[in-house]
Amino acid sequence: MITAQLTEPHYGEDMADLPDWMRPPREEGWFAEDLDRLPEAPRHTELIDGALVFMMAPQRSWHMRLIDGLTSALRTQAPANFEVSREMTVRLDARNRPEADVIVSSTSFDPDRTWFEASDVLLAVEVVSPESAFRDRTVKLRKYAAAGIRHHWLVEDEAVGPVVHVYELDEPTKAYVATGVFRDSLHVTVPFEIDVDLAKLVP
Repeated sequence: MITAQLTEPHYGEDMADLPDWMRPPREEGWFAEDLDRLPEAPRHTELIDGALVFMMAPQRSWHMRLIDGLTSALRTQAPANFEVSREMTVRLDARNRPEADVIVSSTSFDPDRTWFEASDVLLAVEVVSPESAFRDRTVKLRKYAAAGIRHHWLVEDEAVGPVVHVYELDEPTKAYVATGVFRDSLHVTVPFEIDVDLAKLVP
């Protein structure tokens, strides 16, 4: 992971070789809409607390296959008015636009969409990798809840296979409550009826 949160007064000689696109466009740093104006940035670039976060570690085959399998299973089972997307950013507020591995939203398909509003996201799924483990388990968990995303899954790679930790938002506290840990198979009734054979997601 690499973060970039540079402001003009802190540029020094060691920053002279940075490409222009890595320099914040204003003294306040980066805003959510700035991500759409960075074509040179790495494919998986997030904004966390106004800092650009680049995912630089190679993606594991397990991680990719897990995302593929979950996306396919959710698309097959989702009601017609739900949209299932993978690896898209969510605008939580002006300074936070993290990328979720899988998203279920209440919006219709838009071929030009580059991000989702938090209010449209029904479920955000994070598949934990070594590079993103801290952000997935702590930072994103808190931020998704604070933004009002009602359902969240955290998928871990354990010796027994994929393990899914399921959370639901407690409205009064704006914090997640754990509602289950699933191995081998997953069955939940919210945000819609979902059955997934976890053992078959990754060979």
